[in-house]
Amino acid sequence: MTIIKKRFKMDSMKNKKTIKIAVGMSGGVDSTITALMLKNEGYDVIGLTMKIWDNNPLIKGNRSGCYGPGEVKDIAEAKKAAKIMNIPHYVIDLRKEYHKSVIDYFKEEYQKGKTPNPCIMCNSKIKFGLLIDKAINSGINFDYFATGHYARTSFDKKNNLYLLKTGLDKTKDQSYFLYRLKQKQLKKVIFPLGEKRKDDIKKFAQKNGFADYAEKDESQNFIECDNYSVLLPAGKIGSIIDWQGNILGQHKGISNYTLGQRKNLNLGGLKEPYYVLKIDVKKNIVVAGPRNLAFSDKAFVKKINWIIPLKLIKTNKIKTKIRYGAEFAEAVFLSKTNKSAVLKFKKPQFAVTPGQSIVFYDKDMVLGGGIITGKK
Repeated sequence: MTIIKKRFKMDSMKNKKTIKIAVGMSGGVDSTITALMLKNEGYDVIGLTMKIWDNNPLIKGNRSGCYGPGEVKDIAEAKKAAKIMNIPHYVIDLRKEYHKSVIDYFKEEYQKGKTPNPCIMCNSKIKFGLLIDKAINSGINFDYFATGHYARTSFDKKNNLYLLKTGLDKTKDQSYFLYRLKQKQLKKVIFPLGEKRKDDIKKFAQKNGFADYAEKDESQNFIECDNYSVLLPAGKIGSIIDWQGNILGQHKGISNYTLGQRKNLNLGGLKEPYYVLKIDVKKNIVVAGPRNLAFSDKAFVKKINWIIPLKLIKTNKIKTKIRYGAEFAEAVFLSKTNKSAVLKFKKPQFAVTPGQSIVFYDKDMVLGGGIITGKK
């Protein structure tokens, strides 16, 4: 059964060659093999690559990332792959849109003492939003949009609902980054790698003439450097205090810190390591203390996007992820509405961080998710 028919069980009467699929190509192995798999199945495939780098001179580093001067090489790699596969390739200029929706969002949140998820915002607003819209508005038409994300989708006929599920390869599952997608977006999205394992994709690439893509470093960040503060204005010096109000030292600006952080506190003479417990923007102070004080048994969540409508969620017992890469944590809803929720974890979680996304799961299905506020 083909990728599209397996997911939707539709278009059964269509010739595959009449189904046009645009693939978001980043120049990496996952998106390249996504395009190759679809082409090999006989679909009419085209490549779309975002141009988001706006020559910001502050971004300097050798870490692989989406936003940085390395984009020039990535676009070239995407073009090269498309040429090898003999498919059309288009570069869509989204520099202004990316800066407004992702970079400005990132800056605003950090200056509020929060820790944002720029990749999640990029997916919902740019990659699965404006990229598609701008391509269509420029005359590039297609039926579906595919990416190399390790996630799965399916269609619930009974409830007329498109579902988002975890990828089969649990070590690469990227459903966390996709929880803000709407039904309109999920309807047209295909994730061919959702049923695959990363190791198998690399082997497939090596056997099909894309060995150099399989060996390429993966993007590890949203910018090409480790220090996020290069994007932020210089902060005001303030006090670092303990949970009892005692002054421990000075900080160089609250935007340099996030909950649970241990590095760069520069606190000497302590009997044990201290971690950031709280950031008070109004008072311009950072509160630090022992690790055991950085755990919380509750999460207050707002700006929720429910993929599954509330009326269809029959259980209050769920699994959650409070950050990408975190282990699943069992929790129950103490309350939930269309826009907010309060959760209680079965076991207290370390650094439940305001600004970060928390995603709700029922087994392998994404129910939805929202932004942690840290307070009611």
